[in-house]
Amino acid sequence: MNLSDLTRNAYLLRGPLAKRGYMRWFHSFSGTCADTGEVRTFFIEFLVLNPGLGGDQPILGQHPYYKKRGMKPSYVCVKAGVFPDEEGEGGRQLNSYYPISSLKPTFSPLVMQVEDCFYSEERIRGYIDITEEEARHRSFMTDPGVMEWELEVYKAVACRTGILASPLFQALNALDSFWHGEGIKSFFRGTVTLDGILYEVNAETSFGYSDKHWGRSFNRPWIQLACGKLTSTHTGRVLRHSALAVNGCCPRFLFLPLRHKLMLQLTYTGEDFCFGFKPFLLSRCKWETKETNKRYIWHIIAKNRTAVIKISGSCTKRQMIRIKYESPDGILSRNPLMAGGAAVGTIQLFRRTAGGRELIDTLQMEQGFCACQRG
Repeated sequence: MNLSDLTRNAYLLRGPLAKRGYMRWFHSFSGTCADTGEVRTFFIEFLVLNPGLGGDQPILGQHPYYKKRGMKPSYVCVKAGVFPDEEGEGGRQLNSYYPISSLKPTFSPLVMQVEDCFYSEERIRGYIDITEEEARHRSFMTDPGVMEWELEVYKAVACRTGILASPLFQALNALDSFWHGEGIKSFFRGTVTLDGILYEVNAETSFGYSDKHWGRSFNRPWIQLACGKLTSTHTGRVLRHSALAVNGCCPRFLFLPLRHKLMLQLTYTGEDFCFGFKPFLLSRCKWETKETNKRYIWHIIAKNRTAVIKISGSCTKRQMIRIKYESPDGILSRNPLMAGGAAVGTIQLFRRTAGGRELIDTLQMEQGFCACQRG
């Protein structure tokens, strides 16, 4: 439900997860080129991997020195970049690595500072400079480039997943990866400079998204779909405080993996429609992912006692890039994680009635964030 919870958005890796676990705080938003008026979608992420194994040097799991010695990765990674434009050009991801010792976090509300990069619930700023020589090292998993950002953030709509991210479920390792959407509708304001080109970020047109994942491994398969630019077909207007967020999860029982499930929240003009947050209702969300030569396509149907949602969304492959991660065990998946910031589609929202169901509204999605990876 739309309930802020800064304790879930805090620095949470304790116990066994400190030596086999990860946390990632992700942000996506749109900015406009000050010179040309071109709109691009950026992403900024703070990733902490196996902090209990760290020290004064980042341990890169894909580096031959560490792989030969069987050492698990341990570092802070600041990942920033931009999704490709309409022609499939200009996509970039920049990864900068820091030792665990360089990170000095507070608990709740979370504040993190690592050299030139800063994160808080209201502000993020940073600077990354990756040379061509550094980008040639496969273990860095990065492109070359320079990016600087100075942004204010207002997280207007939250997605609190209830018991599925509770301390009990975390203690039981009931999910491979936990999720909390502190800002599934976020307003960003400030500037981004990419390779010397200035982009202005306006709160009303940023259509931002902010969330957090943490746990012992990344979800496989990985599915995410989120959109803060929803236009009502009833009124023809963009809904300012409405947002969609869909996230996959991998539940376990007694350490045995169960069927993959979906968690979904649609906040529509102040009313929350939530699906899959209660363990015994997870099967209420059904989905299908299709891949064609040019697109990834998602069809989702979610039901509960009071509402039904039908979602059809897609994103062109040329507007997506491969996001590179290594797992806490140091494994680089052979299946690519594809992500983009140009998902489009429709959402049909129905309210259940005694005689069937009544259509509340049909929403058009634009500039949505999406990510998918096969298991």
